[in-house]
Amino acid sequence: MTRTIFPQIDPPQRLLMGPGPSNTYPRVLRAMAADMLGQFDPEMTSYMNETMALYRDVFMTDNQWTLLINGTARAAIEAALVSLCEPENKVLIINNGRFGLLLSEISERIGAKTIMLDYSWGEVASLKEIEQAIIQHKPHVFACVHGDTSTTTAQPLEGVGEICRRYNVYSYVDATATLGAMPIDTDRWGIDIVSASLQKSMGGPPGCGLITISDRAAEFIFSRAHTELGLQEGSQERSQRSRIGSNYFDLAMIMNYWSEKRLNHHTEATSMLYAAREAACILLEEGLENCFKRHRLATKAISEGARAMGLALFGNDETRMYNVTGIYIPNHIDGEQIRAEMRNLFEIEIGSAFGPLKGKIWRIGTMGHNARPHKVFHTLMAFETVLRRAGLEIIPGKAIDAAFAVYEGNQ
Repeated sequence: MTRTIFPQIDPPQRLLMGPGPSNTYPRVLRAMAADMLGQFDPEMTSYMNETMALYRDVFMTDNQWTLLINGTARAAIEAALVSLCEPENKVLIINNGRFGLLLSEISERIGAKTIMLDYSWGEVASLKEIEQAIIQHKPHVFACVHGDTSTTTAQPLEGVGEICRRYNVYSYVDATATLGAMPIDTDRWGIDIVSASLQKSMGGPPGCGLITISDRAAEFIFSRAHTELGLQEGSQERSQRSRIGSNYFDLAMIMNYWSEKRLNHHTEATSMLYAAREAACILLEEGLENCFKRHRLATKAISEGARAMGLALFGNDETRMYNVTGIYIPNHIDGEQIRAEMRNLFEIEIGSAFGPLKGKIWRIGTMGHNARPHKVFHTLMAFETVLRRAGLEIIPGKAIDAAFAVYEGNQ
C-alpha cells in the first residue's frame, strides 16, 4: 500500500478582510500553544471560572451562566434553541438575512413551530412590529440575529427584552458577528440568551461558542434537566418537562459541568478555552468603548474610501454594523475576478454574498485584530488598484485620502 506524505502545513499569510473569520491575535495563538491540563485539574477549573468572569464583562451582564460551548458559533445557536424550545413550541424569528433563515432551519429541525417575521434583506424590525407579532402569535421564544453579516445590517435591540418579558416570552439573540465590535448590553436590553463566537471581532480562531444565559432562562432549562445514565447515582428525579433533544447541546448538562458540581459532560476543548480567555483579556484591557470606537472608525473609513471611488454602499448608515461594509459591484465588473486579484496580488481576502445579494455586493470586514488603520489603508489601496486594472475610472489616492480624513477627524 502506497502511503501519501504531505508537507508541513504552511498557509499563506493572508489579510482576512471578509465577513469572518478574521486574523487571530498573536497573543491568542501563543496562548493556544500552552500545555494540556486534565479537565478536573484545579488549575483547569480555575481557568474555567476566570473565563466565565471575563465574558460576563464582555457580554455586559451579571449572568452566572456565562460560559463556552465547544464548537463553532452554530453550536452555541443550536444549544440555545434546542434547550429553550420543546417540540411544538412556537418560535418567532426575524427573517431579514441568511442567518435569520439559519435560526428558522434549526428551529424547524428541533420540532418547533416556526413563525417568520419577514423583511427584505437589509431591513430591520421596529419595536412596534415585534410587539404586534408577539401579541398575535404568542410564541414561546423570540429569536433574532443582532448583526447579520450577509446584509451588513444590525437589528436594534433596545426594548426587545422588556417586550418579551411583558408577554412571558423567552428572548434569544445571535451576536456571533457583533460581540467585541458593538455593544451587547445583555442586562440592560433584558435578553435571556445571547450567543456568539471567537472568530470574528473577538479576534480568536473558529471553534468556540460563547453564551450567556439569564437566571430566568436557566430555570426553564433546568426544568428539562436529565442526568446521563452513566452518571446517575441511585434514583434520579425525572425532569419536570420534556428532556432536551440533544445530548451534546444540552445546556442543563453543560451548565452543571461548568458549575461547582463539575458533573462530567464532555472534555473541555482546552486550547480553545485558553484562546477564549486570552481574547477576552485583550478586549477588556483595551476597554469596551475603545474597542467599539476602533471598529466603528475602521468601517467608516472603508465606507468613505469606497464612496470616494464612486462606489455605492448597500444598506443604511443608521443600521450598518460596526465591522462589515457591503459595497455594490459596478456594472461590467466581474466581482469574483476582483476578489481573486485581491487575493492573488495582495494576499487580501474580501467577501462575496449570498441569496438575493449574490453577485451584487462585496463585503469588506474590519474585525478584531484587523480593525486598525494600517490594515484599512492597505485594503483600500489594493482595492483601488484592482478596480483600476479592471477598467474602473478612479482618481488615484482618493480612497486613502477619504479614509485618512475619517481617522484624522476622530482624534
